[in-house]
Amino acid sequence: MRVTKFEHATLTLINAGRTLVIDPGSFTAPLGDLGDVVAIVLTHEHPDHWTADHLDRILGAFPGTPIFGPEGVAKAAAGYDVTVVHPGDTVDIEPFHLEFFGGRHAVIHDTIPVIDNVGVLVDDEFYYPGDSYAVPAGRRVSLLAAPVGAPWLKIGEAMDFVLAVAPRRAFGTHDMTLSVVGRDMGRARLRWATEQGGGEFLALDPGDSTDT
Repeated sequence: MRVTKFEHATLTLINAGRTLVIDPGSFTAPLGDLGDVVAIVLTHEHPDHWTADHLDRILGAFPGTPIFGPEGVAKAAAGYDVTVVHPGDTVDIEPFHLEFFGGRHAVIHDTIPVIDNVGVLVDDEFYYPGDSYAVPAGRRVSLLAAPVGAPWLKIGEAMDFVLAVAPRRAFGTHDMTLSVVGRDMGRARLRWATEQGGGEFLALDPGDSTDT
């Protein structure tokens, strides 16, 4: 399975010529040259993880593509046909097997309501937690997309998340709010955490890809 990182939190996964899109949001340039999109996963409702413009472009090219997300996404994107998923749910969209974890967004501040959020495990290999530190308990993750910068993120907590997942390989995502210096500092901390479990950290920039 081929995983490509785009700006901020957007990812595509390609398997057997079919594409899964995750979190096409407001900090991400329009996605071009997508091939045979079979599903879209939106981890939560914040605009840096989905926009109507992105959905309209994808659905215009691939009509009827199913969208999966938690209840908050279904309410925020009321004009779209969103299939609501909860932690523990599984979905099979050929050739992808999706399993969802977590349920709640990480706390930003006690004055800001906590919203729905789901992490997604794809084909028992690739895991992305959305805006959370939800661990896919009992799973040996081959490739982890680990958030590295956010208003809710403390790098020590992000390191603990990577230590808990102990992936074979990891890369940083959710990074457009950081300067280059800040991003590289965060990557260095996540690299250390990944290596403690014997894993390898990849420094992927927008447009870079790797295989699970």
